[in-house]
Order: sequence, then structure tokens, then C-alpha cells
Amino acid sequence: MDGLPFCPKCKCEYTYENGSLFVCTECDHEWSTTPVVPVDEKRVWKDAYGNELKDGDAIQVIKDLKVKGSSSSVKVGTKVKNIRLIDGDHDISCKIDGFGLMQIKSEFVKKA
Repeated sequence: MDGLPFCPKCKCEYTYENGSLFVCTECDHEWSTTPVVPVDEKRVWKDAYGNELKDGDAIQVIKDLKVKGSSSSVKVGTKVKNIRLIDGDHDISCKIDGFGLMQIKSEFVKKA
């Protein structure tokens, strides 16, 4: 038609503009006229006090943490070096002496 884009869903050439949307006459698919610009947001990890954490930082545990599958716990004040930040519920991956590899939530640590 008059320079309108084809439908991205069914490739139909019969489309029309309805306000800020394009509409397909065959499949009723609607899409935006404004291009979607991806936002490059980087996740920022913070400790319990709001300090920004980065890979390789040293942290200190601020609460006794029970270890699943063990009768012992990680005690308050335990220092951990060379952390790795990961996505997920437990956002810190580290190695703690006496326990091995563990994942900890950032809300239970402070930057050392």
C-alpha cells in the first residue's frame, strides 16, 4: 500500500496505521511504530550496607549461615576472598575454608 510495512507475523501487505500502532487486516496482529531500543542495563550487586560488590572482592559474613546438609554453620565474621558474582537467588559464589564451594546471598555479607 502507501509505504506501510508488511505484517511481521503473517507477511501480509494489507496493513494500516491506528494511532501509534500498525495493524494487519488478515491476522489482526498489532505492532508498534516506534522502534524498540534495547536498554543496556548492567546489574549492580550490593552488600547488606549498600556497598557495590565486584568480582574478586573480599567479603565478611554478617550473620550465622546454616549450611544445607551439614550440622555446622558459617559463623559471623568469616572472611572470604576472591568472590565471583553470579545471577540468581544466591548471587555470590565463593570458596570458604572448611566448607568448600558455596553460594551466598549478598544481603548476608559486607565488603571487607
